[in-house]
Amino acid sequence: MSLEKLTEGVRAKVADGGIEESVKFDLGETGIIYLQGSKVSNEDQEADCTIKMTAEDLGDLLSGDLNPTAAFMGGKMQVEGDMNVAMKLGSIV
Repeated sequence: MSLEKLTEGVRAKVADGGIEESVKFDLGETGIIYLQGSKVSNEDQEADCTIKMTAEDLGDLLSGDLNPTAAFMGGKMQVEGDMNVAMKLGSIV
C-alpha cells in the first residue's frame, strides 16, 4: 500500500478527533506518517511516541486484519517513547 493511501487511512481514523499526544509511524523506506489530534502529515517531526513497522503491517492494522497487541507481541511493531501513548492509539486503530 502506498504512503498516500496509508496517510489517508490514518486521517480517516482520526477525523473525529485523535489523541492529544503526537505519534510518528516510521515505515522505513516507505516514509513517515505523523499525527497529533486530527492533524496528519508526512513530515518527520519529533513525537511523544514513535511506532516502527512496515507499510504492509500498518495497512493490515488500519483494516482490522492485524491486532495492535498481537503486532507488538509478535515483533511486527516496535514502540519508542511513551508506551501509554501507543496504548491510547490502539483505541483509534
